[in-house]
Amino acid sequence: MHNAAGTQILTLTGLRFDANLGILAHEKTAPQPIQVDAELNLGTQPLRPSDDDILHVLDYRKVRQIIIDECRSEHVNLLESLIGKLAQRLMQLPGVLGVRVKIAKLEIFDDCEVAIRVETGQW
Repeated sequence: MHNAAGTQILTLTGLRFDANLGILAHEKTAPQPIQVDAELNLGTQPLRPSDDDILHVLDYRKVRQIIIDECRSEHVNLLESLIGKLAQRLMQLPGVLGVRVKIAKLEIFDDCEVAIRVETGQW
């Protein structure tokens, strides 16, 4: 079982921060809270890395920062535009075969969460 392998998925769930997003007047002047969930398909990986070195895996600290930076880089009107941009950026990361990402606006309605989910690449 020394070279056993399995599909590896990196997930970040419930990442909350403020982003400049929306078409309404107050949305254009003030950031609003969003929540991002992301899954990155890293494909077949050995169950045990050949060594215990962070340099040989996708660092989830970098993934977290990229999500925040992409969503904050400029004001976008549409959630659809933002999630598309983010999905494309995550697909460019080394070793990533597929991306699932969901962005929710947290303060739109009192009685429900509004979100969009995109899946791209290999799953």
